[in-house]
Amino acid sequence: MDKCIRVGFLGCGNVGSGVWRLLNGFSPEIAHRTGLRFEVKRILVRDLHKPRDIAFPEGLLTDRVEDVLDDEEISIVLEFLGGEEPAYRWVLAALQRGKTVVTANKVAFALHWHELQKAAKQSGAGLYYEAAVCAAIPIIHSLEESLQANRISRIYGIVNGTTNYILSRMSREGSSYEAVLEEAQRLGLAEPDPASDVEGLDAAYKLSILASLAFHGRVPFENVYVEGITRVQSEDIRCGQELGYTLKLLAIAKREGLDVETRVHPTFIRNDHPLANVSGAFNAVFLTGHACGEMMFMGRGAGDLPTASAIVSDLVRAASAQKHMYPTFENELYPTVALRNNTDWRCAFYVRMLALDEPGVLSRIAQTFANHGVSISAMQQKGETSNGRATVVFITHIASEKDMQKAAQEIDPAIATVECLLRVEKT
Repeated sequence: MDKCIRVGFLGCGNVGSGVWRLLNGFSPEIAHRTGLRFEVKRILVRDLHKPRDIAFPEGLLTDRVEDVLDDEEISIVLEFLGGEEPAYRWVLAALQRGKTVVTANKVAFALHWHELQKAAKQSGAGLYYEAAVCAAIPIIHSLEESLQANRISRIYGIVNGTTNYILSRMSREGSSYEAVLEEAQRLGLAEPDPASDVEGLDAAYKLSILASLAFHGRVPFENVYVEGITRVQSEDIRCGQELGYTLKLLAIAKREGLDVETRVHPTFIRNDHPLANVSGAFNAVFLTGHACGEMMFMGRGAGDLPTASAIVSDLVRAASAQKHMYPTFENELYPTVALRNNTDWRCAFYVRMLALDEPGVLSRIAQTFANHGVSISAMQQKGETSNGRATVVFITHIASEKDMQKAAQEIDPAIATVECLLRVEKT
């Protein structure tokens, strides 16, 4: 006989609706495979009278959070609210009451993971969050369990579908950022207010979670350097392509000893790198472990059913667990042994300048670079001169971030102006 688990929803937007459909439409298969049957007892919504595509049973919807949190029959709470508040407060309350929580909320989780985990351990509740990063891609489960016999040293992730769609379209068509963003909004691939995506914040929350799990130490969100794609120009994408590179918004995490660098920014990668071929709204995570070597996970990182797939997977795992497991690192605000945040990482750089088309100018630029330990790997002059200046593109050898920034600032504007500076990962 199947075991019945009663669950409650906090929120029921696109993802919550996807979970409802999956639990109802796929329930015979779930029961056959797991011996579990899930009954959704209460669903918290903001507006009881809002028109909905789903005809929910009478009395299932409520606008009182207490109907979910205080119901002793509800043992697992699924959270779909998004954002920091009130999601954090209500998830914390559920855990304190001993209710296991499954969440897709990367914001509340990344910012308050240490507090949520503490509450879960104290009450014996479970805390599951596969859907918080890359939706249907099982990267969290892999880091927590499948890759435990590895020291992960590198993570490169395309973890935001909106920005990957925009950059893919710009690369393929040569269209401007503004034009592609407008089209993405029309298609529903970008939010009316796309700031969290295009400014890189969404990817940074996810990277905080991934890096903490991969490096077995707390990597706070505030330690992630963030730079979005709003200033990316199609001219630079085209110049990079001619030099053999593809531009992606990458979430990058590297560890050397206790030193960790975590950064999200537009990044050129080689055209032959596996991540270069991840296009459209797809997500992918490429990592390196000392035992497994290089490995890539790819799939749909957003959408109602892909995210619902991860939620239901966690739901089954939570309901099947004899004992809930938690990350083993010291998940505290100020750990005793803390990973050190490295803000002076080393990588190569792409630099586009408008330089005087006169003898000796390039050597003066190269000398300014050299004065700061930056050497040039490749250089191209593009097109015709305009107002006595020509477009010149450089790819540097690997250099210090701080040294590169100093070199760029010391270029004499009388001979050249730096129009664009992007990072290059030559992995």
